[in-house]
Amino acid sequence: MKSFTDYLTFNTERRRDYINITGEVEAALDKSGVSEGLILVSAMHITAAVYVNDAEAGLIEDIDEWLDKLAPYGPDYRHHRTGEDNGDAHLKNLLMHSQVVLPVTNGKIDLGPWQQVYYAEFDGRRKKRVIIKIIGE
Repeated sequence: MKSFTDYLTFNTERRRDYINITGEVEAALDKSGVSEGLILVSAMHITAAVYVNDAEAGLIEDIDEWLDKLAPYGPDYRHHRTGEDNGDAHLKNLLMHSQVVLPVTNGKIDLGPWQQVYYAEFDGRRKKRVIIKIIGE
């Protein structure tokens, strides 16, 4: 069984951002030489997420508004007593999850017709990483 690891680094200009990373995950798969297996894509920070969904601008705006309704920026979260102001970002991570596992079939990511892989940043403007771990034959 082969194993391959790659890292993506982000430093977004905005506090919240949604970045399509499908191409980067495909490039890692190409480098890995794996034709049948699994890909783990995982945010290495508790204020970011990785998810799979449609690459449609209106949907991304809907996701952002939905998250802000459920975990709005600014309220007096208990976490803020530590000196941080990102309590909402931690809650958004829990809602969206920090990782996805993707199937690899015939050397390609086996996604549905509209599915894309996204990195979601909820407390940006600083360096963050995503790990891509690929295993298989």
